[in-house]
Amino acid sequence: MVLTPTTVFSINQSCLSLEVSHLITILALFLANLGLGVVLWMSLFYVFGFGLKVGHLLWMLCCWIVSVISMNWYLNGVTMDTKSSSTSLLGDGARTCLKLCEKIPLNIAKIRHHYYQYIGSKRVRKIWWKRLLISWVVGWTVVSLCIFWYMSSVASEKRKETLTSMCDERARMLQDQFNVSMNHIQAMSILISTFHHGKNPSAIDQKTFARYTEITAFERPLTSGVAYAVRVLHSEKEQFEKQQGWTIKSMDTLEQNQVHKNDYTPGLLEPSPIEEEYAPVIFAQDTVAHVISFDMLSGKEDRGNVLRARESGKGVLTAPFRLLKTNSLGVILTFAVYKRELPSNATPNERIQATDGYLGGIFHIESLVEKLLQQLASKQTILVNVYDTTNHSHPISMYGSNVSDDGLRHISTLNFGDPLRKHEMHCRFKHKPPWPWLAITTSIGILVIALLVGHIFHATINRIAKVEDDFHKMSDLKKQAEAADIAKSQFLATVSHEIRTPMNGVLGMLHMLMDTDLDVTQQDYVRTAQGSGKALVSLINEVLDQAKIESGKLELEAVRFDLRAILDDVLSLFSGKSQEKGVELGVYISDQVPDMLIGDPGRFRQIITNLMGNSIKFTEKGHIFVTVHLVEELIDSIDVETESSSKNTLSGFPVADKRRSWGGFRSFSEEGSASSFSSSSDGVNLIVSVEDTGVGIPLEAQSRVFTPFMQVGPSISRTHGGTGIGLSISKCLVGLMRGEIGFVSIPKIGSTFTFTAVFTKARCDSNEFKIQQINNQANAASSDFHGMTALVVDHRPVRAKMSRYHIQRLGIHVEVAPELHQGLSCISSGNTTINMVLVEQEVWDNDSGSSALFIDNLKKLNCEVPPKVFLLANSISSCRTSFVNSGVCTPTIIMKPLRASMLAASLQRAMGIGNKGNTRNGELPSLSLRNLLLGRKILIVDDNKVNLIVAAGALKKYGATVKSADSGKEAISLLTPPHSFDACFMDIQMPEMDGFEATRRIRDIERNVSNRIQHGEVSAKDYDNILTWHVPILAMTADVIQATHEECTNKRFVERGSIDEDLPDGVGSSTSSTGHWKWIQSFRSR
Repeated sequence: MVLTPTTVFSINQSCLSLEVSHLITILALFLANLGLGVVLWMSLFYVFGFGLKVGHLLWMLCCWIVSVISMNWYLNGVTMDTKSSSTSLLGDGARTCLKLCEKIPLNIAKIRHHYYQYIGSKRVRKIWWKRLLISWVVGWTVVSLCIFWYMSSVASEKRKETLTSMCDERARMLQDQFNVSMNHIQAMSILISTFHHGKNPSAIDQKTFARYTEITAFERPLTSGVAYAVRVLHSEKEQFEKQQGWTIKSMDTLEQNQVHKNDYTPGLLEPSPIEEEYAPVIFAQDTVAHVISFDMLSGKEDRGNVLRARESGKGVLTAPFRLLKTNSLGVILTFAVYKRELPSNATPNERIQATDGYLGGIFHIESLVEKLLQQLASKQTILVNVYDTTNHSHPISMYGSNVSDDGLRHISTLNFGDPLRKHEMHCRFKHKPPWPWLAITTSIGILVIALLVGHIFHATINRIAKVEDDFHKMSDLKKQAEAADIAKSQFLATVSHEIRTPMNGVLGMLHMLMDTDLDVTQQDYVRTAQGSGKALVSLINEVLDQAKIESGKLELEAVRFDLRAILDDVLSLFSGKSQEKGVELGVYISDQVPDMLIGDPGRFRQIITNLMGNSIKFTEKGHIFVTVHLVEELIDSIDVETESSSKNTLSGFPVADKRRSWGGFRSFSEEGSASSFSSSSDGVNLIVSVEDTGVGIPLEAQSRVFTPFMQVGPSISRTHGGTGIGLSISKCLVGLMRGEIGFVSIPKIGSTFTFTAVFTKARCDSNEFKIQQINNQANAASSDFHGMTALVVDHRPVRAKMSRYHIQRLGIHVEVAPELHQGLSCISSGNTTINMVLVEQEVWDNDSGSSALFIDNLKKLNCEVPPKVFLLANSISSCRTSFVNSGVCTPTIIMKPLRASMLAASLQRAMGIGNKGNTRNGELPSLSLRNLLLGRKILIVDDNKVNLIVAAGALKKYGATVKSADSGKEAISLLTPPHSFDACFMDIQMPEMDGFEATRRIRDIERNVSNRIQHGEVSAKDYDNILTWHVPILAMTADVIQATHEECTNKRFVERGSIDEDLPDGVGSSTSSTGHWKWIQSFRSR
């Protein structure tokens, strides 16, 4: 073959194709990255578009519903108006159309009726809507999973396509570069044929060949060396060896024993054995000059390749083998060099006869593949392996290493020009596939949109159901409002009895007049007069109410009460709000204040509640402190807790000086004489202060604080609510208690309200006083702590004094220490046995190290029972935070504000002291009360056994004979005439049959028996000579809302169920005593 211009052009074209393929690869990678961003944006637009479509469908559905409702309304309203006129003016066709139009609303009404009957009921709608909602969620979850699977498979397919493209590109580049090198080797075979065998003498020697091959090595980038072996017959061997000056060597030894670079010595090789012909290497590139004199036909692999190359006239590749000296993996490409140009259809014998020699190119596989991958920017992206797969069962690895991959692999076929040798390139990604974030975000986005749509539908259905429920409750709310208005009118009538008496006479006469024979017009006049009279009474009472409050003519009760218990109740009322805000709430009552007083506890509670309510409303930090002293204490010792220093306050915040709040009181004028309060020795003159660290009252608004319906500013009612009448009423009530009220307020510091009140000291020989003493939980629990000593650790004297007051109420002796180390000294001294230690949270949090040391030292004390540690805290959240930050062992927490009952319960629970009980319900009725229901037989119906026992005990105290039943069915059997029961207490809520249903059936049975007796169907003697049976039934229920009362007393319901009166559930409870007394009085009069 001759090196022609076509061959040169093909070589250049191959090089150009490599550059173009490289540019195409870079462009493909750029487009792939760009496409990924486009796909992400398209997915977001898809999600947004899906949301718009769903919104459009919802809007269309709403429009359809509105159109159906409006058309139904229009047909119902217009058809009847146009029916008469249309039938007279239009023809038969119009009448037919009109009839069809008339049928449309009827059909719609039927559909609506069936809908509400079978589908539209609340229970059915709830069930079906729940199923539909679950189906919606499950369906869209499946859809989102399918979308995720589809997008993941698309991403996986794209990844596979990317691997295929990259692998094919590398295979193509390797194959192209190999072809370029093969073309150059083939061109060299032509040069040797022309300038060595065609010239005599030869124009080529070893030096010329080595220099030429070295200069032209860049044209063969994949070859590591080129060598030429000449064909020598046996008859020419001796002359050839003399001419070359060396002996032809055999390669058998090298094939059997591989040698390394340092062990190779050509002179030690054996001569080639006698053969018909030889193929010794005479020319070689310097890199492979060590193969000169080797007989290429002496090697088994090389011999076969050489013979096959000269027979086929094409390049022949060897199997991969270890190269001499370098011992690295390589292959040899062999071309036959012919004497003359042979035709393309020459036979193998002709080719053998025309062979002059063999030109071989040595390829270093590892280096040539590595050079190829270095030309690509994505070399680190995938891993490449090259295999010789001529023998499929045992492929030979030519390049690459076995590295674990993600299982995705692509195989590209390599064609190196030898049809008998098969080569493959195996490619795989170096890293595992990334998470399919696009599929995840898209599927989750679609699922979220579907869930939002479901939530919108669910909220809409719930809203519609709520509107329907509200609509059905409107009549009940109206009745409740009317009942509340009537109750208010009745209360005002009682208060303004003197003014209402004449008007009640007028109304009473009108009521009596209604019982006479009146015609319709007269009854209408009487009803009108009654309505006008009631409206006038209501108006008069509203005016008189405010007038009496302002004039101080409200009447106060004079009953015994426990002042400390009332303040404990008020603390309980505001404890939740104070703990939520983190505001410290405290009460201190002087020891000189008597335990029991006589006065109006409800009005006193109202005053304290109004003042503390305002304080808790306007205080965001600091404290609210209520103190109660005798006026004589402040007169005799004017320095009783009057310091305004921030160090001597409850929380450490500065407060307004309380002395200024009572500066204008008459009781402190004229040398501090308090004789103006009370002239009797039993009078108790109290002074109460409510101190807060709130926002204070602006100076310009302090003059109108006690003005009714006036507030500090218009924003107060919007922010905090209220009517502005609380302080006005409190001032009036204080005046009724022969006291005074005043205040001092500093903006941004706080306010202090102080008032005085006069009560009477209760006598100790009163039976009612003893009963109330028994009911006092603090006194009942004091015996459990008798003889115990508590240590209070608090560096604020005022707060320590308050804590000592509450603890001493339980009968516990109290010691006070300002710091933990002083408290530990007090405990370890042994002078007093400390049973419990109550540490203020502020002291505990100031030094966590001291707290930990304190706990450790307590554990080390030689005590049989170490003192129990308690922490006094304002809010549970601050306690948890401090414990987490300090890491100290958690003591038992007692939440403030402190109250006797709460404190006793906390100490009992923490110290394992059992509650010895109390005789709160142990009081026995007097003999006069025991005979109220003597001889009466009463039936109690309740499914709760405890309620049955309590109710039976309460009624037996009045002398009644009680029988119990635990179900409505049993009550029906017992109350079926004839029976001996005088009354029945019926529980409303019972399983199987409630009180309403049982009462309705009892009334039906009584009505039936009475009718049969009156009609003579049965004898009255068989029914105890009672002509009309009607046993009084009183409803019992724990539901004390006004709606239940109305249901029991509603006129229409009385006709059905006829429950005579409703009482709170639990006849023996204190809340129902008033109702019981009214019922007993009316029952005895029957």
